[in-house]
Amino acid sequence: MVTLDLLITRAASKKGPVVAVASAADRAVLEAVSGAIAKGIASFLLYDDENRLKMLIKTEFPHLLEDENISIHHADDGVQAANLSVKAVSSGWAHVVMKGNVATSIILKAVLNGEYGLRTGKVLSHVAAFEVPGYDRLLFVTDAAMNIAPDLEAKAQIIRNAVATAHACGVKEPIVAPLAAIETINPIMTPTTDAASLVVMNRRGQITGCIVDGPLALDNAVSEQAAIQKGITSDTAGKADILVVPNIEAGNILYKSLMYFANAKVGAVIQGAKAPIVLTSRADSAESKLYSLALAILSVK
Repeated sequence: MVTLDLLITRAASKKGPVVAVASAADRAVLEAVSGAIAKGIASFLLYDDENRLKMLIKTEFPHLLEDENISIHHADDGVQAANLSVKAVSSGWAHVVMKGNVATSIILKAVLNGEYGLRTGKVLSHVAAFEVPGYDRLLFVTDAAMNIAPDLEAKAQIIRNAVATAHACGVKEPIVAPLAAIETINPIMTPTTDAASLVVMNRRGQITGCIVDGPLALDNAVSEQAAIQKGITSDTAGKADILVVPNIEAGNILYKSLMYFANAKVGAVIQGAKAPIVLTSRADSAESKLYSLALAILSVK
């Protein structure tokens, strides 16, 4: 079984990944950096006010002061830190952008900059990898943070981003379940009609590298027994690797339910740009930040 700890081990086996951190003068951020260096996952370019950053490292993480795996670069404010971090990736000096103590909107504005940003023309989407106690595989949930109410084409790209992430984690042909409230098609319930269209797109080669099966309700997406009881005739129902939520509200609720009710471990990454983006929250544990870094590094092309 692939676990999040196994992803850290695999990330550590990759040679030379560099992470550019915007606004790194934050204890929680530096704790994640310290943990990643200890695991041998990556080296870091840290962008922030140089004096403030060095003082914090000296006070809280003195072992990092002379560590060859970090490089400190001055930035006047969060905007400049975000711009410099993104430029480091677009210039090839780094492979991953990580959000430090700066607003997500500032990071994304830098990422989408027409001159030096990381735009590809694809939809940016949030992919979370959950390790749920008692579940026999990683469960990917998308999109719980970026796209508010994706239309059909956006959902197709969201699936492509999630499939690429699953492949990077060693899941060769993930089963994708577009979720809805019911598992039958109802013309007045858009998630069901979108799910049916996504299945056809998969069968006709518009979405590749996976098997799309839906619409499925949550129970018969993750439980074979529930699918049997509902009379669903499918080789993949109940075996989903990737859950595609219909909107951001459903995704946010599912994400937090897995964390707080199921005590699941999680790592997450933004996909669809030229490089993976780690948008950690101050509420994330150091462990979760480490898993997110591992997920991003494994996703580097």
